[in-house]
Amino acid sequence: MRIGNIDLGKYPLFLAPMEDVTDIGFRLLCKRFGVSMVYTEFVSAEALVRSIKSTVNKLTICEEERPVGIQIYGRDVASMVEAAQIVAQSKPDVIDLNFGCPVKKVAGKGAGAGMLQNIPLMLEITREVVKAVHIPVTVKTRLGWDASHLIITELAEQLQDCGIQALTIHGRTRSQMYTGKADWTLIGEVKKNPRIHIPIIGNGDITSAEEAKHAFETYGVDGVMVGRASFGCPWIFKEMRNYLDGKPSDESFDLNKKLDILLEQLHINVARIDEYRGILHTRRHLAASPIFKGIPDFRQTRIAMLRATTVKELEDILEKCREIIVK
Repeated sequence: MRIGNIDLGKYPLFLAPMEDVTDIGFRLLCKRFGVSMVYTEFVSAEALVRSIKSTVNKLTICEEERPVGIQIYGRDVASMVEAAQIVAQSKPDVIDLNFGCPVKKVAGKGAGAGMLQNIPLMLEITREVVKAVHIPVTVKTRLGWDASHLIITELAEQLQDCGIQALTIHGRTRSQMYTGKADWTLIGEVKKNPRIHIPIIGNGDITSAEEAKHAFETYGVDGVMVGRASFGCPWIFKEMRNYLDGKPSDESFDLNKKLDILLEQLHINVARIDEYRGILHTRRHLAASPIFKGIPDFRQTRIAMLRATTVKELEDILEKCREIIVK
């Protein structure tokens, strides 16, 4: 699979752009464990145009994580074009347009999945951004606004005609948010359309190596994007990569090693961001990691993780967890 001049190989895996999740430490680890492309947290076009420091900081990328995409969202042509031009200065490999975020503070204001209620504006934004930058532009969106408006098959053609170089489809409507089961049948229909010549990336409910392979083989997608299943679990991409490539699972990835990886994520974030924000980002991953499921009364430990304000606090909590789960 290729996006522009970027060769992503066979069965490429993508790390979904997620607010407060895809920080630089997490992206670097996912890259190490076999993900084909990572994305930063999504960026507000309006905030970027106004040079809001916390938003500008999200544009920080490094060579080790390439290929990397930066995703922007907004609700008007001018701010999206200007934001794309600002993003281009950071030299990502891809600029992705978010027309899929369902949360009220984004979609409720007409951005993200809110664009599914204003297709002419979505297409105008896409065309103008493609013309404004010399970096591949891609789009991520959903099946439609609700079950009565499943428009993705037609919309995919329209977006392709605007000049995008890949399309990611989340298999839910905006109304579904993250509930119910993702419907991959329509994603497959888009891929089967003989008019579609850009890569189609499927997203939604991919939580295991077996599900990733099923998505490739059953729906014919060019790539698979993984979101929530990666929380606190960057090694999931190694499990998927090995399975897709027909390699045996890595038995050395025991709980002890996985704890070391989470500690490394903490240290990378603190070193590359700062102690306060590095901890803030990492503790969310720790609290969500599946490796702690076997700890009795983990709720109190989870609360302690989310309240920790120093590296030493988090290190101590993780070492206590290690004593329990690595007996």
